[in-house]
Amino acid sequence: MKPHPQSSGRAEDIMRSLETALLDGTYPAGSRLPSERQLAEEFGVSRNTVREAIQRLEARSLLRVKAGAGVYATSHLRGGQSSPWNQLLSDHPALRQDILEFRRVLEGATAYFAAQRATDADKQKLRELLAELESARERGDMNAEASADARLHEAIALASHNVMFLHLQTSMISMLREHITVYGLGLRQQNDAVSAQLFLQHKNVCDMICAGRSEEARTAMQAHIDYARSRMLEQEDHSG
Repeated sequence: MKPHPQSSGRAEDIMRSLETALLDGTYPAGSRLPSERQLAEEFGVSRNTVREAIQRLEARSLLRVKAGAGVYATSHLRGGQSSPWNQLLSDHPALRQDILEFRRVLEGATAYFAAQRATDADKQKLRELLAELESARERGDMNAEASADARLHEAIALASHNVMFLHLQTSMISMLREHITVYGLGLRQQNDAVSAQLFLQHKNVCDMICAGRSEEARTAMQAHIDYARSRMLEQEDHSG
């Protein structure tokens, strides 16, 4: 039986709404979407119409349906997990400077717009991750500290509420998550003063974003990246 034209039109509308939610980070990669029943109530349509929209997005690899477990957002928009970058970084260390140079521009911009657009929920998330970062540092758990560091940068991108910045930065962080976490761990292992400085820099960035001071937020983020770059060069000089 062919779907009713009106039903297909509503499925298209719902598909577009769900696409928007995937793009703007409402449903980040790996997150579970509301049930068919909840979505049907939200959109005022039948569950069959919702199911049709979900099937279309599943066919495009944007959603994954797990039998008995629900519907989940995939990492397709972020480039997936099969990236050659970690191996390239191992084989070509000079790429690290290019990455930090690129991050300086990109993350400076996301911090700038986050300061202008962050919602109360965004600010709360930043404070929670900053507290997690501080707690890990106080425990001396450098692995947890480096992981919280990467997630904090993702949260700042989300708070920018710019779809292109969000996906450009989170795609990069997703692809390079292992490198960023290991690299952050390496910096913190240099000495406790480096770890303390990194925490203060993250706190300053978050403070400026939460205060709505966009230029200061951008400057604070760029200073953070510059510091990381200088420590990396110093580390390479000592090991060279």
